[in-house]
Amino acid sequence: MTLPDETGRRGGGFTTGEVARRLGVAPTTIRSWDRRYGVGPPLRTDGKHRRWTAADIALLERMCALTTTGMPPAEAARLAREGLPPDAASEPRGVRPEAARSRARTGLQLGAVRQECRGLARAALRLDAVALDELLTAVVADHGLVAAWNEVIMPTLQAVGRKWESSGEKYVEVEHFLSWHITGVLRRCAPPAAAGRSGATTVLACVPGENHSLPLDVLAAALAERGLPVTMFGAALPAEALVEAVRRTGPAAVCLWAQSRTTASRPLAQHVAAMEWGVRGARRAPVVLTLGPGWAGRALPGLLRPSGLTEALAALETVVRG
Repeated sequence: MTLPDETGRRGGGFTTGEVARRLGVAPTTIRSWDRRYGVGPPLRTDGKHRRWTAADIALLERMCALTTTGMPPAEAARLAREGLPPDAASEPRGVRPEAARSRARTGLQLGAVRQECRGLARAALRLDAVALDELLTAVVADHGLVAAWNEVIMPTLQAVGRKWESSGEKYVEVEHFLSWHITGVLRRCAPPAAAGRSGATTVLACVPGENHSLPLDVLAAALAERGLPVTMFGAALPAEALVEAVRRTGPAAVCLWAQSRTTASRPLAQHVAAMEWGVRGARRAPVVLTLGPGWAGRALPGLLRPSGLTEALAALETVVRG
């Protein structure tokens, strides 16, 4: 973590809210830790508000890392004050050193990412719903939905996925918890669905058998943010229902998401792309976008294959507004 200089921002330190966003902890949790465990800053304003320096934040970061491993806050505060990093900290009395080392390695390996990713990861690992909602809302407000997804939310999700795959299918609850809160924040942040002219809507659906709908939730929110009409059907839409939905809405574009190669159906995508409607002599068909890793390596003539959210949005704006 890159911290400010020792005296803190503008020489007056950081507020509790600013520190909470950096570390992925609810402000009420930080205040509680200060009262109970004495990890708060000596620096206060005339109004008695806490002001945190770089050293104060470093101590809190050590404590956060220790509590993420499951260590009780009181013990984590003691070890953090002693200046021990998580991988060198001893476990509470009665626990073997090798068990302590095992627990200390349960944090997510994020690598070189934005600081907000670390805050989200810590909040998700603690299953801290209040902090996670606050952090997700703030990152969307600060960076915009597309940058928030590409630079903060998706890297955190990928880190959770890697942790799940490498730990014998532990941390499934963390992945579900994080995904559910992301969806909730996206729906709260996105403006109401735009009303477009007939045929201007974009149909979003996961192919049959595909339940990973979060990327489509992001795309739906980003389209709504741009004032583009969306008709969202979510996870695992049966083939017959997809065809009927396209026939009834007559969309300008259809986005089909497949997370797995086993669910990506080339015949279904081509069938949807061949559908036509309108009066004779002026019939038209939807532009079909195949989205997600399930379509990788499947070049389908006449179908678009954007590589990510930014490319998909650009293609859809051209199709719908064109």
